[in-house]
Amino acid sequence: MSKPVVPHDQAARQFIADEARTDWHDQTLWFVRQKRDKAAHTLPEWESLRDLASGIKDYALANLSTLLTNFERQATANGITVHWATDAAEHNRIVLDLIQQHSPSARPKVVKSKSMLTEECHLNEFLTEQGVDLVDTDLGERIVQLRQESPSHIVLPAIHLRKSDVSDTFHQHLGTEAGNHDPQYLTEAARTHLRERFMAAQIAITGVNFAVAETGGFVVCTNEGNADLGAHLADVHIACMGIEKVIPQQEHLGVFLRLLTRSATGQPITTYSSHFRRPAPGKVMHLVLVDNGRSTQLGRTHFRNSLKCIRCGACFNTCPVYRRSGGHSYHNAVAGPIGSILAPNLDMRKNADLPFASTLCGSCSNVCPVKIDIHDQLWHWRQTLTAEGLAPLPKTLSMKLMGWVLAHPLVYRVAGRAGRRLMRYWPGAVSNQLNPWYKGREMPQPPAQSFGDWYNQTRRRL
Repeated sequence: MSKPVVPHDQAARQFIADEARTDWHDQTLWFVRQKRDKAAHTLPEWESLRDLASGIKDYALANLSTLLTNFERQATANGITVHWATDAAEHNRIVLDLIQQHSPSARPKVVKSKSMLTEECHLNEFLTEQGVDLVDTDLGERIVQLRQESPSHIVLPAIHLRKSDVSDTFHQHLGTEAGNHDPQYLTEAARTHLRERFMAAQIAITGVNFAVAETGGFVVCTNEGNADLGAHLADVHIACMGIEKVIPQQEHLGVFLRLLTRSATGQPITTYSSHFRRPAPGKVMHLVLVDNGRSTQLGRTHFRNSLKCIRCGACFNTCPVYRRSGGHSYHNAVAGPIGSILAPNLDMRKNADLPFASTLCGSCSNVCPVKIDIHDQLWHWRQTLTAEGLAPLPKTLSMKLMGWVLAHPLVYRVAGRAGRRLMRYWPGAVSNQLNPWYKGREMPQPPAQSFGDWYNQTRRRL
């Protein structure tokens, strides 16, 4: 059963109630952002790489059907069985059918490496309800899986947790020593626990970072090697990818691999960039291509560029709203600025609050390695949602009132003078808990006169 959606502002209020944790979360992600800046500055050609990556993605989106057809043909020739899924439900059914086909036991054992697509499709919940013993093998993902939480970040899924939280979780589920927060001890415990699951699994599920139309191969990037271990130990490998992950040629991989991890964590390269092209002798490989709203997004003029995303998370790490409200406040598999422009495409009504969870400062667009105009798209989504009648009623009414005031200069001047006098002689009228702006900010001192009054006065002197 799906959980009720808590609006972003309410969920954020719960997160920032713990001020110390909020500050720590903010500083930790800003540290990652600074590492990204240092890594980017080591490459004089950084901006050229971003331009090139953006251009390749433009070409891929403009020729998506052709590239996907070529990719399927090459992959099939390589011995990979390709499946197509229109939406999340069909994707989940295909994966379940494959598991039941290749592992007829009553409780099939499956390991899965990090895949935001499977999070988007809620595959874990679906397979668990069907009796599949599914274990996430990325350390961060395993931690949140044990806690029955969703990832709060697409690259750093447990970034909202501290060492003490992990220690308590492992003590409860893995039987580690209570109160032992030593990272090496906790990592060794996780390694031992996961190694047993790797050895017992019959099927491995991975995501896909990039698929190459020219060769029919695909690449999975991890820092822990868990995707490799799972895919090579199990007899069956099921890879799940969104249709926007296809790129034209093998030589284009170098552009994206140089950008991906520098943007994500400040590393020069992902520790494991694993290339899969065909199943090993005696083994089976399936690949599920998933649309799930991407074709719709491709047809939206203002939002199609969001499909360029390579899931680096750089926009998360720089966003002042994300850093101080946490990933779970976004109630979507992909949180942060990029998630706020992807989610309304899936369900406009459910995710109508997310495009408003932004200051529109543009920092997300500045760090995006493929130059997605994220803050412009957030602004366009606000207009679209308001036109659809999905914006909050108080915001809609206040914006209409403000639009009327700004369209009438005399009303604007009178309202400005009245507002300045009100704040000067009766500050309590605006500095109270009924004013949402005042709840998180100091109200400014009212100026003695407006800019217009000052300009007219100065011009008369001249």
